[in-house]
Amino acid sequence: MTQAFRISIDAGIAELVIDKPPVNALDSVEWFALAGHLDALGANPEVRVIVIRAEGRGFCAGVDIKELDAHPERIVAVNGGNYATFKAVHRSPVPVIVAVHGFVLGGGIGITGAADIVVASDCATFALPEVDRGAMGGGAHLQRLFPVQKVRYLFFTGDKIGAREAERYGFIERVVPRAGLRDAALEIARKIAAKSPAMIRIAKEALNGIEDGNLEDKYRWEQGFTLQAYTSPDSAETRRAFVEKRDATF
Repeated sequence: MTQAFRISIDAGIAELVIDKPPVNALDSVEWFALAGHLDALGANPEVRVIVIRAEGRGFCAGVDIKELDAHPERIVAVNGGNYATFKAVHRSPVPVIVAVHGFVLGGGIGITGAADIVVASDCATFALPEVDRGAMGGGAHLQRLFPVQKVRYLFFTGDKIGAREAERYGFIERVVPRAGLRDAALEIARKIAAKSPAMIRIAKEALNGIEDGNLEDKYRWEQGFTLQAYTSPDSAETRRAFVEKRDATF
C-alpha cells in the first residue's frame, strides 16, 4: 500500500486516512492508488460504509503542483487519477462519508463533492483555486455542494469559504470541533453499518440513478478544458509562480 494512505476495517466500517505531509497533495501515481483502494473497499462484502478523513494541517490540497511544474506532460495521468478517484467515491456500492478539516482544495473538493455525507471541523475551509493554478476541473463537484452562482463566484475568484458559512448551503451534515471530527463521522457510519447491507447497497445505486445529470460526464467535459488550459503560457506561469512562492504575472 502506498504510504500516502492507511486503511482499516472494523465492524463493517472501512476507514481510509490520507496522510501525506505537509499538505496531503497527491501525485499522479497516488491518485490512481487512492482510486484503487476505494474500488477494492467498495467490492469487499465486509464493508458496509466508508469513512475518508485525513491527518495533518488539512484534508487535501489536491494535486501536486510541483510534480506538474516539473513534468507538465503528466497532466493526462493526473486527470485520469482524479477522474478515477472521484468516480470511485461517487459510484462506490456503499455510502461514503468524508470528514474534512483545515483546507479542502482542488482534488479535496472533488472527493467531498462526490461523497454521500459530509462532516466538517469548524476549522475547515473550502476553495477551488484552479484558475490560479492554470487548470480547470472540479466545478461539477463543487456544484453538488453550492448553488450555481456561488460556484461561479468561488471558481472565478479562488476565494475560500469557512465551514460555518458553508453550512448554511445545506451540504454539511454536522460542523464539530476538530477533536470530535472522527467520532462524529464514525457515529453516522455506525448507524449505516447497522442497516441491512443489501438494502443500503440498493439504496446507493437508486439514489445515484435519480441525480440530475451524470457527474462523471460533467467532470470529463471539464477535464477537456484543463488540457486546453495547459497549452497556454499563462498556465505554465501560474505553476512556476506557485513553486517559486511569488505572484504570477500575465
